[in-house]
Amino acid sequence: MKKILLMCCFLMGIAAVSHAQGGGMRKSPEERAKDLQTQLKLTDDQTTKITAIYKEQATKMDSVRTAANGDRSAMRGAMRPMMEATNTKIKAILTPDQAAAYDKAMKERMDRMRQGGGGGSQN
Repeated sequence: MKKILLMCCFLMGIAAVSHAQGGGMRKSPEERAKDLQTQLKLTDDQTTKITAIYKEQATKMDSVRTAANGDRSAMRGAMRPMMEATNTKIKAILTPDQAAAYDKAMKERMDRMRQGGGGGSQN
């Protein structure tokens, strides 16, 4: 019985660490837009439009994940153009100052991802 309890505690600990590091949890389009609203001081109209863009992107990415059937290379190749198109659509909605801040945030996110730190917001 002690071994089972110990094993359960061990698994809970691993799950907690994984969650704390952002593992496995994707933000919803609404959450992503809300994060941008806070970060870039978006208007409600901008936030609504960006939420729609993120929803469209999420739908397309889900179908790519399904079609790729676990092939990470195929997913990356298909998703990169989608992500670039999403970024272009979002920047078209932003003011010049917001677009500059958005570019800076995306560059920092990419740098963190390259260093293995993940792409999640660290606010």
